[in-house]
Amino acid sequence: MATLLSATDLSKAYPAKSLFEGVSMHVGERDRIGLVGPNGAGKSTLLKILAEIETPDSGEIISRRGTRLVYIAQDDFFADGATPMSAVMEALSQDDDHRLDAQTRAAITLSKLGFEDFDQPVHTLSGGWRKRLSLACALVHEPNVLMLDEPTNHLDLVGVLWLEAFVKQSQMAMIYITHDRMFLENTASRIIELSPAYPGGTFEVDGNYSDFVRRKEAFLEAQFTAQSAIASKVRRDTAWLLQGIQGRQTRNKTQVVDAATRRAELKATRERNEAPSRTTKIDFQATERKTKNLLTLHNVSKSMGGKHLFESVNLVLTPGQRIGLLGVNGAGKTTLLRILSGELQPDMGTVKPAAELRVVTFSQHRQSLVATQTLHEALCPVGDHVEYRGDSVHVIGWARRFLFAAEQLTSTVGNLSGGEQARVLIANLMLEPADVLLLDEPTNDLDIPSLEVLEQALLEFPGAIVLITHDRFMLERIATEYLGLNDSGGAKEYMSYEKWNEARVKAIASAATSKRTSAPQKESRAASKPASRRLTYKEQRELENIEETILHAEADVERLETMVSDTALMSDHKRAAEVYSELAAAHQCVTDLYDRWAELSAMTSGM
Repeated sequence: MATLLSATDLSKAYPAKSLFEGVSMHVGERDRIGLVGPNGAGKSTLLKILAEIETPDSGEIISRRGTRLVYIAQDDFFADGATPMSAVMEALSQDDDHRLDAQTRAAITLSKLGFEDFDQPVHTLSGGWRKRLSLACALVHEPNVLMLDEPTNHLDLVGVLWLEAFVKQSQMAMIYITHDRMFLENTASRIIELSPAYPGGTFEVDGNYSDFVRRKEAFLEAQFTAQSAIASKVRRDTAWLLQGIQGRQTRNKTQVVDAATRRAELKATRERNEAPSRTTKIDFQATERKTKNLLTLHNVSKSMGGKHLFESVNLVLTPGQRIGLLGVNGAGKTTLLRILSGELQPDMGTVKPAAELRVVTFSQHRQSLVATQTLHEALCPVGDHVEYRGDSVHVIGWARRFLFAAEQLTSTVGNLSGGEQARVLIANLMLEPADVLLLDEPTNDLDIPSLEVLEQALLEFPGAIVLITHDRFMLERIATEYLGLNDSGGAKEYMSYEKWNEARVKAIASAATSKRTSAPQKESRAASKPASRRLTYKEQRELENIEETILHAEADVERLETMVSDTALMSDHKRAAEVYSELAAAHQCVTDLYDRWAELSAMTSGM
């Protein structure tokens, strides 16, 4: 596999912190590389260096001639008043490739990513569709290497599943930073962890996430064993160096140097072995109440903003119950949590909490955080101590539990990273004894070590949990049952995430079939009402055969789209231009055929 990009001995540091040093890696054709590591390790900075957006302090990056590198940031930014077409056209404005006019290239790219309305205001798009638009703005440049920073963050499950399918089907090389372990499991061909736990700052494994975890555990165990062996040698060196005058007279200078080298090696190995243990410590307080039914919902219905979200929801929360709440963005998941917490009242039905019920809520929007507060004030609003499980804990010790240094206590919350803000929220939740935990996307911005600690804390929590998350790994580990909202007012219980996804896929297929068969009828009703008349023989034959003609035309579109996605086509610019033109014409042919079908159908019915 040809190498597109190689990096050697990269280092980067800021005045207050050294991120990494001596990092080397390469990217080959069709590589799908998952870049992981603890928050603060420098993953985003490394990705920007590879994309030539930032420069390293030292090291070298070499890319193959003609390689196009495109970087997609974690957050999606578009101009005010932008539409999908204007956003992609803006991305193309600096492109010097003139094989095809910009508007046609933009239209083809948007169509391939599922856009139908190119003029819809971007501000009305969901998070998943905004991410698709960011991808369109990148793909229109036809990159050889696509770099994505946290692409699954703030997407719902449906958006993550679409992105996963896109990555698996893509022919280009990709590097993506993500903490979504299931996404890594299903897409990655290679995983690189950036962490001070390894010599050289990285650990690389060919394979998916399961392969990575297995090899990582074996490596860390071997490194810990090596520490014990080096420590034994250092103890012998120390004893030898402490011998009397006669021993010192017979010392070999080389032995002295070797002893110093081993001490330095022991120090470095010990620091690497300690790095994985430097993670946040999460342990939620429970009230330990013995009540069987904590919270009961009976025939609950709710509408918001003119949209009917759900109806006739029946739910009984009991100790030890852990419910995964599923559904697309806008289906009403967060609204249902707000009803469970008592923040909102249902339109119909009843909500009956147990006496003196203690409910603790984690909000994905983080409204409880005040950007102008210092970290000290956010963690400990009054004085210098917090009360946790009956003990008084100094704020410095409490901060260190969540990986904050003492000097950070004067920093403002607004200047903290997303992961750091999430840890502040979790710290505050841990101070509140709870019977029920309501968690709305608690995994956003958390690194994998923090996710693993959070999962263990949730598994040990004796009360009830209702969890919204796009992290399928966490869902499958935590949830004992699932409640799915279908975005049409329905709510149904499922025994597993897979059962919910199967039902979702079937519903989409059914809706697509219904839309296709009804589209000509809708178009005919929208058209001007023609005079009802009997079709000519030629028109009748045309109507009878038009469905088959449309199928052939759509197959032609699929054939051409496959050709367009073939990277080998780019080596023949003349042929590539011809194929792009053929694809645009094929799309127009399908549109014209549907219009003609609608016209003929209207003639026969007089609609």
